[in-house]
Amino acid sequence: MRQILAVAVAVAVAVLCIGVGQMATGQSPLADRLVHRYLSVEISPDAQLVASVEGDSSNSGGTPTVRDLVIRQARSGAAITVSMPCGRVPECWPDSPTWSPDGKHLAFTLRTPGTHARSVYAVSSDGTSLTKLLVFSGTIDHLRSLPDGRLAMLAIQNATKEVGATQAGAPVAGDLNMPPPEQRIAILDNGDLRFISPPNLFVYEYDWRGKDKGFVGTAAPGDGDNNWWTAKLYTFAERGGEARVIYAPADERQQLAMPKVSRDGTRVAFIAGIMSDFGSTGGDVYTLPLGGGTATNMTPDIHASATAVSWGCEGQLQAELLAGDKIQFAQLSASGAKPRILWSGEESWGDRDAGISTACPSGITADGHESFTEAPEIEIGPIGHWRKLTSANAGLSLPARVQSVWWKSDGFDVQGWLVVPAHAEGKLPMITVVHGGPASAATPSFIGPGISRTLLGHGYALFWPNPRGSYGQGERFTLANVRDFGHGDLRDILAGIDAAAKVAPIDPVRLGLTGGSYGGFMTMWAVTQTNRFKAAVAAAGISDWLSYYGENGIDAWMIPYFGKSAYDDPAVYAASSAINYIHNVKTPTFAYVGELDIECPAPQTQEFWHAMKAMNVPTSMMVYPGEGHGLREPEHLADAEQRTLAWFDRYLK
Repeated sequence: MRQILAVAVAVAVAVLCIGVGQMATGQSPLADRLVHRYLSVEISPDAQLVASVEGDSSNSGGTPTVRDLVIRQARSGAAITVSMPCGRVPECWPDSPTWSPDGKHLAFTLRTPGTHARSVYAVSSDGTSLTKLLVFSGTIDHLRSLPDGRLAMLAIQNATKEVGATQAGAPVAGDLNMPPPEQRIAILDNGDLRFISPPNLFVYEYDWRGKDKGFVGTAAPGDGDNNWWTAKLYTFAERGGEARVIYAPADERQQLAMPKVSRDGTRVAFIAGIMSDFGSTGGDVYTLPLGGGTATNMTPDIHASATAVSWGCEGQLQAELLAGDKIQFAQLSASGAKPRILWSGEESWGDRDAGISTACPSGITADGHESFTEAPEIEIGPIGHWRKLTSANAGLSLPARVQSVWWKSDGFDVQGWLVVPAHAEGKLPMITVVHGGPASAATPSFIGPGISRTLLGHGYALFWPNPRGSYGQGERFTLANVRDFGHGDLRDILAGIDAAAKVAPIDPVRLGLTGGSYGGFMTMWAVTQTNRFKAAVAAAGISDWLSYYGENGIDAWMIPYFGKSAYDDPAVYAASSAINYIHNVKTPTFAYVGELDIECPAPQTQEFWHAMKAMNVPTSMMVYPGEGHGLREPEHLADAEQRTLAWFDRYLK
């Protein structure tokens, strides 16, 4: 279940920051201007230029609805905005910028508004000479320049939806046994698009092996939304032929992500571990010889989760780690020695899907950077020696106190983030926000306009726990909620609330709970297990794992977590289903969901709402039309914010 869903999980992922609300006596004291967000950042090979896709969040927060492609001088920060053929309108979105090997041109994809179609363009480094290279009737992702000047990409011909299970699903109609359109590796060479990978495999991620060697990538046959959890590592010959499996996890609880070929083309590094969502990456780092051999775990028993992996300019293996409350950049050793930490901080870097952008041979890096209280900006420099390249958010701040809280639970060391309004007085109501996933984590991201900032402005303390099942403390911790959803992880959260109350003036009788996706399930589940919470808001939750198994579009994720299908072991699913304990509910709960959510379908929320009404417990439900797994439309975000704030104010104030 994807982590981006819940409206109140805006700290973990910015897509659901919602607009600043109004107090009864006027504007919230935390109201501020819009936050400028950097969605992707790419430094040129010579480290002279930085390209970025960026834009302002709306008044309701969320990801920018209008996006620009900007090219900046690395020394001065002088910027050029590239004019798009479709103008500055919603969904006219540039994406996937990639520099030519000589740094003189920038290629990128452009979405045609109102469609799933993409075009590929190139522009000179000074922002002139915009040239259309390809018009494609489908989606294009992970565009990258090859050293010989050609462009490689992942493409879906005649796509029926945007890529990824979090996107709004296509209408369920027609012959459901028809083969789905597959995402394939393709090369664009002088206007000719040639597919490399076979038509029966959906390729999720890929990397180039070198001249005449083809590609390596993670792939699985069938529905791309559903089958990533069974993906294997393949090699693909550039001249066609059969794809060859070179690695398949021996443990069915393990998924693969981010294959990266070494600079000499002899090895591939990748991340493997239990992951509940494609794109939410965490686990151990492995390397595999491409000439044949066995995979080696480079981070055995590490007390951290690798979230990105790369090869340094001199061929060294590097990883971005989440270690407790710290983000770290580390160099890994083949000798089995502990990772050498190059930088560590309670801050976040922007492009988790691709890792930090690096220019070689200089080793200069660039990416978006932020913390809870520091708004995002692009920073540039060698790892650990960055300087700000931009100042779009200069002057923005968060008047709040942020504290990393640690506590013990069932022998685990558990961590969470507590944010308290800076000038709060007396005992405060506190809302606990459970992140999605469960294989994910709440990490420091700037709290801009949105429900989190609004709640702080209305005098609420906010608490983001990272219970067992989260990233940040190694695979043993991430695996600790397997076949135990809602039990040990809820004990961790309740113990964390007690720990937060020891370090801040929290009113123990005015506690609220919210979350989306896995956090939505935990919200629905918790109110059937405890009466500690006086109000709850569940976004895209799951109320009945048995019915969910047949309703959702991503049931393959459940086998690693439950061990068997719902048909082969219904008891383990029933033991974590809130609907089976509905007679215990006393907590007023508002629930909402996207109409076209395929990860946590709307009937799950409707079933919970129906049961709450039958129990005569105050409840309300909202289904947002056209939305998938996570609200994106500003008017829907604003509506969910208003309803959420009103619900908590009604029962906690």
